[in-house]
Amino acid sequence: MRIRVRGRGARWWIPFGAISFGTLFFVIGLILAGVSVSFLTDAERARGTVVDLEWRNSSSSSGYRKGTGSGSHEPSAYPVVEFTAADGTSTTFRDSTGSNPPAYERGERVEVLYRADSPEDARINGFLSLWLLPLVFGGVGLVIAGAGTAVAVVLRRRRS
Repeated sequence: MRIRVRGRGARWWIPFGAISFGTLFFVIGLILAGVSVSFLTDAERARGTVVDLEWRNSSSSSGYRKGTGSGSHEPSAYPVVEFTAADGTSTTFRDSTGSNPPAYERGERVEVLYRADSPEDARINGFLSLWLLPLVFGGVGLVIAGAGTAVAVVLRRRRS
């Protein structure tokens, strides 16, 4: 099967789409980076302890314990951390970033960042917890927009 593209302008939709899609992803990455920076500027610090590892399948939002059920993807371990806020409130939260093999062990001491007015909004002070999503979205956006720009430049030079 062969697809023919007719007209000069018909070829421009591919680089334009890639540049648009890449720019959108890059902007999302910048927004997520801004959210992390905002969180860091307002965050209080506390010492916490990893009390459990919650194994979850990446394609499901329900809890997944290793060795139970089946899934097409390997499960990831999400650390469950307990800490005491400055006001004396004991809080337990599940970090938003999981990995396999686990990045943390039960009983491990970690630094926790949390909002003073809302201690349940907490994260482990780690690179992945704070910067994984901004880097993924921003990086993918740059690569796709860069590829679209390169194709647009090549098409423009061929036309001249």
